Amino acid sequence: MEDMMPLMTRSSELTSDLVRGVREEQLGLSTPCAKFDVRDLINHLEWVAEMFVSLAAKGPRTEQGPYAGDFPERAGRTLAAWSRPEAWEGTSPAMGMPMPMVAHLYLADLVVHGWDLARATGQAYEPMPEAVVESLAFTEQMVDMGRELGAFGPPVEVPDDAPAFDRLLGLIGRDPAWKP
Repeated sequence: MEDMMPLMTRSSELTSDLVRGVREEQLGLSTPCAKFDVRDLINHLEWVAEMFVSLAAKGPRTEQGPYAGDFPERAGRTLAAWSRPEAWEGTSPAMGMPMPMVAHLYLADLVVHGWDLARATGQAYEPMPEAVVESLAFTEQMVDMGRELGAFGPPVEVPDDAPAFDRLLGLIGRDPAWKP
């Protein structure tokens, strides 16, 4: 918990800042995540935040609701839920994995979708290097399951000596050179 909370907190802040920077006319723009335009991507982030509040309490996966435009508030509730030590104990009944692994899912989602949102809307984005390293190591372990579940696309080839963030993006099916 001690090493993950600062990463989750800062990644939530960065992604919240990006969401706040989206203008109404940008909501229909394409993103590097082919199944989402900007509005759908923010809605996905809202759902993820709500779901991870439930997961922190060992609750069920939640259904995605309609776009609400309140991701920063939801992310705050997620961080509050995960700040409780018991959130990190045991296994998630809904996900079937240890709670620290569940927290890594949230972190990776924020890191990658923050990039998606920044690229789509022309905003600057610099994820924490430690968050990238954690997300890459976790994703390398989970990539096969992620592809089976449709969460990751086919890999995009990047050089072996590419920066860790480019390797993370390529691993989950994003082209690090994507432009709108």
